[in-house]
Amino acid sequence: MGQKLKIAGWISLGVVAGALTTVSLQTVARSALTPLPLEELQQLAAVFGMVKTDYVEPVDEKKLITDAISGMVASLDPHSQYFDKKSFKEFREGTTGRFVGVGIEITQEDGLVKVVSPIEGSPAYRAGLKTNDLITKVDDTAVKGLSLNEAVKRMRGEPNTKVVLTIFRKDENRTFVVTITREEIKTQSVKAKLLEPGYAWIRLSQFQERTVDDFVRKVDELYRQDPGLKGLVLDLRNDPGGLLDAAVAISAAFLPENVTVVSTNGQLAESKFTYKAAPEFYQRRSNSDPLKRLPAALKSVPLVVLVNEGSASASEIVAGALQDHKRAIIMGSQTFGKGSVQTVRPLGPDTALKITTARYYTPSGKSIQARGIVPDVMIDETAEGNVFAALRTREADLDKHLSNGQSAEPKDPAREKARDEALKKLEEEAKKPPQERRLPEFGTDKDFQLTQALNKLKGLPVLASKTQTERKEEIKE
Repeated sequence: MGQKLKIAGWISLGVVAGALTTVSLQTVARSALTPLPLEELQQLAAVFGMVKTDYVEPVDEKKLITDAISGMVASLDPHSQYFDKKSFKEFREGTTGRFVGVGIEITQEDGLVKVVSPIEGSPAYRAGLKTNDLITKVDDTAVKGLSLNEAVKRMRGEPNTKVVLTIFRKDENRTFVVTITREEIKTQSVKAKLLEPGYAWIRLSQFQERTVDDFVRKVDELYRQDPGLKGLVLDLRNDPGGLLDAAVAISAAFLPENVTVVSTNGQLAESKFTYKAAPEFYQRRSNSDPLKRLPAALKSVPLVVLVNEGSASASEIVAGALQDHKRAIIMGSQTFGKGSVQTVRPLGPDTALKITTARYYTPSGKSIQARGIVPDVMIDETAEGNVFAALRTREADLDKHLSNGQSAEPKDPAREKARDEALKKLEEEAKKPPQERRLPEFGTDKDFQLTQALNKLKGLPVLASKTQTERKEEIKE
């Protein structure tokens, strides 16, 4: 097992561009290369030569090759990516929970950069950026036509420098400009507090190198404040993922020892693997088990896990493991559906290729890819409902997304009708004052979903959603 993990290096899973990326770092090359398509490679060389000699103005040879590699990889799926020198450095910084930038987790939609969520406490968070905001320009450069990697590079920079972002906010139907000062982002991935005597809330916003230690410390603080906890809410809403070993450790904190947490499967032998709730599957640099400091009561305390469309990858691993082992009640909305593993293979000292190498599966063998985790109890975001759920982007909406390999259904006309109705409601909502439209901050007394989770733990009635239904992957046309 130890040697296996040494070969695999470090693995992280998520949908964050510029902060965390969905990867597994492996430094070994494949032992046998497949035969090369010589005729097609000759055509590539011929095109390169023609562009070099015939184009209207001189071109940079290195840029041509880099763009060709980037285009080839980008055509595979939304998560495969070529890392140049700068983006590879930023990727490695991101998994530590420290990087210089504006502090947003992003994806792409219709060629624009879409905010998955601002990192709590970051410059972007303080500037008021919101989930589902679309970034149309970075400084004077239009985002349309840029790769996600290129957009991220333009938003990154040196500390205390400024970047101007042009934002289109759908739910207000307006475009505005915001100037943000870049700074080193030291993300706090774990928050916790007592909600009331006997009941506590612990929130994970990302899975980073420090997450497990921070989680253990926060849980210890909670039990010091109230040793007789009767219920706990684990909040994974808008958690885009992160390091796989951190997800395995958080799952193991609540599960019996040695049960399966997640398995992966792909073409390579090393991609076929099962991770269990045991120290050797989540220990990092030392031989000590960070979970040993946890109170024994955590293994049996009644548990509710909150998820939503922004819960992706590593957070879906945790929710799926706890759901399959019937250790927790999952509440909220169907998750993002990021169920693939990426491997980062260095191409030299400063560049690398991130490529999808496996799907991952919950302990019961279900693929989450393009489906996500379906909550045991669907809960709307507010007491008034979840009227814009049909408009939310998930993995299944991304261009070239990987199929889950298990099942798919024809496009649902009812879903298209729901989108049209939601768009009409969105236009009506845009006429309201902004303060009436903002969702309450997670963890506050106005957090409707958290209130329902607390009711569930107490055995009180829960206001389940009357409109949300499971969304299945649609057949590609």
